[in-house]
Amino acid sequence: MKQQQAFAGKEKMLKGGLHCHTTRSDGVGTPEEVIRKHYENGYDFLALTDHRCYNFKNYAPELPITIVPGMEYDNTFEHGKGFRCFHTVCIGPSKEDGNGYEQDQRLESGTAKNQEEYQPYLDEIHAKKNLTIYCHPEWSNTPARYFENQQGNFAMEIWNSGCVMENDMDTDAAYWDELLGQGKVIYGVATDDGHAMNQHCVGWVMVRAENNINAILEALKNGAFYASCGPEIYNFYVDGEKAVVECSAAAKIRLHCDGHPTQIVRSQNGDLTHAEFSLDGGWTGNYKYIRISVIDKDGKKAWTNPIFLDGQDEK
Repeated sequence: MKQQQAFAGKEKMLKGGLHCHTTRSDGVGTPEEVIRKHYENGYDFLALTDHRCYNFKNYAPELPITIVPGMEYDNTFEHGKGFRCFHTVCIGPSKEDGNGYEQDQRLESGTAKNQEEYQPYLDEIHAKKNLTIYCHPEWSNTPARYFENQQGNFAMEIWNSGCVMENDMDTDAAYWDELLGQGKVIYGVATDDGHAMNQHCVGWVMVRAENNINAILEALKNGAFYASCGPEIYNFYVDGEKAVVECSAAAKIRLHCDGHPTQIVRSQNGDLTHAEFSLDGGWTGNYKYIRISVIDKDGKKAWTNPIFLDGQDEK
């Protein structure tokens, strides 16, 4: 049996936010208000990722919520009758554990004209011991060919609440399977990118980790989490030629893989809590990876990270 990393450990599943904004950049809520809203919505950890303004600080120190250091970096590379851009969320350890940024450090926007020119910016972020997430590819007008060669991103946004609510974009893992189908190990996160207060606490990650910064970062880097806007996922594994998922009540459970038609199990009553999918290949050939998405009766989604059946994620 091969189990996806999020469901293999004994640690508690932590609810976390990885991308939000405050009055430190262009958000509506103060840092204290944003932290408090997340705590009241059951979050265990949160990164305040204001634009090009790094943060380590807990602005509501009386609340038992872990603040993961971070910021959002940006680079617009095409102007004219529209635009294309690279946005990157950076999250890292404490200063004591080697984070190369300073509290309130402000950076200038990047000037790269393509993903190859942008790579040195990513390299510098990684050298400062930060993990990186590729943000809102649809909103950025960047199909996979524009960012698929970026090196070092551990994850990409497969849901972005602000883009969903304002633009009906970045709703359901756009371009993720293009990268996975190329053999790239990249995980999927649901984020809010919250600017207005009603954009917070809509999409999150559930991480299998102890509640401290280093443990959370390590679990994220290793894919020990799933992403959600509501549904819960309890298990996802492969046993022989069969994939199995267990979850909260759902109307649809889907199995995805590049190169294969999506398999779907449906329930008109929205009471699915278990689904099994055949992986025998048949006329479509073998599966190199699989992932699951769960949709409840209200249309809210959750996504597992992939199980790589060819072992490419093994270190």
